[in-house]
Amino acid sequence: MISFTVTAVAFGVVFLAELPDKTALAGLVLGTRYRASYVFAGVAAAFALHVALAVAAGSVLTLLPQQIVQALTGVLFLGGAAVLLMKKDEDEEEIRKPENQSFWKVSGAGFMLILVAEFGDLTQIMTANLAARYDDPLSVGIGAVLALWSVAAIGILGGKALMRRVPLRLITKVAALVMLALGVWSLWEAISG
Repeated sequence: MISFTVTAVAFGVVFLAELPDKTALAGLVLGTRYRASYVFAGVAAAFALHVALAVAAGSVLTLLPQQIVQALTGVLFLGGAAVLLMKKDEDEEEIRKPENQSFWKVSGAGFMLILVAEFGDLTQIMTANLAARYDDPLSVGIGAVLALWSVAAIGILGGKALMRRVPLRLITKVAALVMLALGVWSLWEAISG
């Protein structure tokens, strides 16, 4: 059974953390150069693979005693908040242009870009943390993949307009505060439990 609450928490945390990420900017750049649906297909496939790996890793953590898992996820969330707060503004990276506009070339470029850029990324680690914390891999996986796909769609279709209206620093600070709150809450549960 899928938990709407866990799915919503995973969606919110991952969505906020991914918005200021370099891959959102990379999706924006690819989306301005190539057919959006081709770019999205490749990016979405790469994000789905990353979420599956993260949820599997988080599920392994549930085999540990609950207090250790809560303390570990609390520390990792606090670390993620620190990374976001200390993050400097990133420039758009130059993306190599595929030789043609075919589906396989464009989606393949999007897939490879995300596959490499997101491996071990903060949102992948957060997804593993959430899977360990809630012991609900399906709900966490659905929330995380929908968040990543949403950010990719925003970046590919309308990222420039969003970035003009909402400062990237504000988005980063909100994501850091949410992770800070989750970290403190997890540590409190570990200590009081």
